[in-house]
Amino acid sequence: MARSDKAAAVAELTEDFRSATATVLTEYRGLSVTSMKELRRSLGGTTKYSVVKNTLTKIAAKNAGVEISDDLLTGPSAVAFIKGDPIDAAKSLKNFQKENPFLVIKGGIFEGKSVTVAEIMKLADLESREVLLSKLAGAMKGTMAKAARTFDALRIKLEAGAPAAPAAPAAEAPAAEAAPAAEEAVAEVVAEAAPVVEGAVATDTSEAPAAEATETPADVPTAE
Repeated sequence: MARSDKAAAVAELTEDFRSATATVLTEYRGLSVTSMKELRRSLGGTTKYSVVKNTLTKIAAKNAGVEISDDLLTGPSAVAFIKGDPIDAAKSLKNFQKENPFLVIKGGIFEGKSVTVAEIMKLADLESREVLLSKLAGAMKGTMAKAARTFDALRIKLEAGAPAAPAAPAAEAPAAEAAPAAEEAVAEVVAEAAPVVEGAVATDTSEAPAAEATETPADVPTAE
């Protein structure tokens, strides 16, 4: 391979490492061309499956800041650069390997860290993002439906004249009991004040005649 071709290949691989959300290194020894096409088709358009040269791949990974152990770059290698959901890609690789034992999964990079074959298999057993979102949407739909039924039942009660909350009558009870007590207190004050007012009036009327009796005209002769 010419130097310019090597430089272009390294640059392309470097960009693939940088743009991938996850990377899986495989060995494809024994796979036919038809099988390779089937594998690429099963991985979908969000995963790029490329046959690579180990030396150039190691250089490209280093340029991209990705550390790959030497044991992952042995034999005829092909790399799956995953740019979509890593779980879906892991499922596709696992399912394809069941029917095509010649595909050997050697390891990979996930979220910037090296992952083993066992960890990739565990990742493949997880539910995909679409499935989780579907379950979440179903749960939210059920919760909203339950809330709607609750509000509808409350509306029916209110329209029927039922109290919206049982605490409302209890809150009104002290006010209802306080009204007679207040009236009794006012009555007692009025009753106590009445004698005082009457006494004051009586005192005023009794003093007036006494004052008039003490007045004696000067020209009236007194009895001797």
